[in-house]
Amino acid sequence: MPAFPEPLSEPPPASLAPVLPLGREPGRAAAGRVLGQALRGHREDRGLTLREVAAVIRSSVSKVSRLERGESPPKARDVHDLIRHYGLDQEEIRTIERLLEFAQDCEWYEQYSDVTPGFLRRLIQLEGDAEEICVYENLVIPGILQLPEYAWHMVRAVMPSAPDAEIERVVQLRTQRRLRLMEGEAPRLTALLDEGVLKRRCGNARVMREQLTYLLEAGDRAKVNIRILDMTSGYVAAPPYPITHLTFRDGGPGELAYVEHINGANYVTRPRALDDHRNALSNLRVAAASRDRSRAMILEALEAFR
Repeated sequence: MPAFPEPLSEPPPASLAPVLPLGREPGRAAAGRVLGQALRGHREDRGLTLREVAAVIRSSVSKVSRLERGESPPKARDVHDLIRHYGLDQEEIRTIERLLEFAQDCEWYEQYSDVTPGFLRRLIQLEGDAEEICVYENLVIPGILQLPEYAWHMVRAVMPSAPDAEIERVVQLRTQRRLRLMEGEAPRLTALLDEGVLKRRCGNARVMREQLTYLLEAGDRAKVNIRILDMTSGYVAAPPYPITHLTFRDGGPGELAYVEHINGANYVTRPRALDDHRNALSNLRVAAASRDRSRAMILEALEAFR
């Protein structure tokens, strides 16, 4: 059996660094990544290590790394401390401060920060700027395709002691996330689902009927490709955990993989580990049923809940 890599969260190589032109006004997520790229460039120009810079902002190496990758909201104090330490000229300072202004502009999901861990907020931020998303799920409908009632029962199962108000907040977040990704200038989405996901009850039969009906409707959209891994088609070396792979538009980092686990998540950016995850998803695409057969499988599962 192939060994799937342990997800790594090391800083991406320079080839994955964002190169969005500073002359065009970036979105908030893009601004955060470009700000990080600029800070990283100034640090490397001065021959400073992450550890040396971490001391300047009284923080950890991992925090500086996340700041330079644009994966955590920048704090004005940290950025200004770095500006002073790097000795930037006035033009460079204006560029950094402009990016900081955009990057700090409140994102829609910040209103749910009380129920959203930081690692998930970073994913939602990155999703908004992705060109293509490929998600593999082996246990549940992916969060970006969950209807509210399905999400409520799933979150309740994961958080059995949480008050209903907290569950509702999490469900509202998932609903807004789904609507924003599925409407307007949405990224292309490929969802690779184990067949068991269609048959595993979450809530009652009505909840499952509505959720599976929504999968059918979503799969009819031009930018959405839902593919099912048929359990009768033979053994497939599937990863034992969900994977989300993001490919970014021109001007962003090339790609990254997100792997969530019980106590957090990892952002895979090292080329070798990223290759392993990308290849795993490619193999799953090949093994998955066709779009037409996948649709038929969803219909079969839907009938079982009538």
